[in-house]
Amino acid sequence: MKLSKAKYERMQQLSDENDVIKAAAMDQRGSLVQRLSDACSIPKNEVTDQMMEEFKEAVSEVLTPYASAILLDPEWGMPGAKARQDGTGLITSYEKSSASREYAEIYDHSLPAKINELIPNWTVSKSIDAGADAIKLLIYYHPDEERIYNAPKEALVERVGAECAHHNIPFFLEFLGYGVNGEDWKNDPALAREKPDVVRRSIEEFSQERYNVDVLKVEIPVNMEFVEGTESFQGKKVYDRDEALQHFTSAASAAKRPMIYLSAGVDAPQMRESLRLANEAGVNWNGVLCGRATWQNGIEEYAEKGVEGLISWLKSGGVENITKMNAIIDEGASPWYAVYGGEENLELVE
Repeated sequence: MKLSKAKYERMQQLSDENDVIKAAAMDQRGSLVQRLSDACSIPKNEVTDQMMEEFKEAVSEVLTPYASAILLDPEWGMPGAKARQDGTGLITSYEKSSASREYAEIYDHSLPAKINELIPNWTVSKSIDAGADAIKLLIYYHPDEERIYNAPKEALVERVGAECAHHNIPFFLEFLGYGVNGEDWKNDPALAREKPDVVRRSIEEFSQERYNVDVLKVEIPVNMEFVEGTESFQGKKVYDRDEALQHFTSAASAAKRPMIYLSAGVDAPQMRESLRLANEAGVNWNGVLCGRATWQNGIEEYAEKGVEGLISWLKSGGVENITKMNAIIDEGASPWYAVYGGEENLELVE
């Protein structure tokens, strides 16, 4: 596997001492505005820039001593980037959010099939100038969606991959599945049956060389609430434990690039159980980029007691969540270059 020396050095910056990625995610924008609006009992337009920035800054300051990297957004995350612990890698998001104050008027909510766009007036070069060690792009993807929608999504990934390759900076791609007919992806049993295949085929698609993806940020391939025999099970069986383990194995086997798991908004106990299943399945996975499962319980503390209340909770509950997750990662995750057969199989080029 050929890899530029600059990308290799940045991947090392994003990884821990075992070359595993333990990244915290704090680039939430629309979802965080909504959660703060609900918790503070105020309209969304009264969630101020200061509130967003200080929340992100607190998470970064308290949790980055326990993370190898943190994901932040250019809109509200730059104070958090400055507050992160020395030596912690920085990943910046590139996709536009409907919550952005600056771009709200030109954000088209009517776009079909969950098509994303890039942040206007932002580039990979600007992220590098802001101190980024990697770029993250989020897309919504279903392999069976109509080509009129999937073709531009795939082209967008290819363009961002080329831009990152030009600047020798790692490209993290996050792809989230959805119901093509508008079903609830998280709560619908029919979609839970479909999810393992969607995750596996999406991993397979974006492992292709033409996309220049360096790290695949993937969903847990099963909906844990439908896995009989787990603590997360909610009573309606879609798969048993053995079937779930097979789905972990099948999805991971499709990866031809380093692969890390995302939390997708589940709580900390469910995310930990998901990672334990990945370990039990013996799959090759390379860490996490995990957000809300780590810090979301601090939202109520922030609403009641302000940023000092959030910081106090993060120092206890947030740190507990991330350290427990790190312990599970240490038990089973492999170095990011394991998918290439080991570090000795990397050919570093200028």
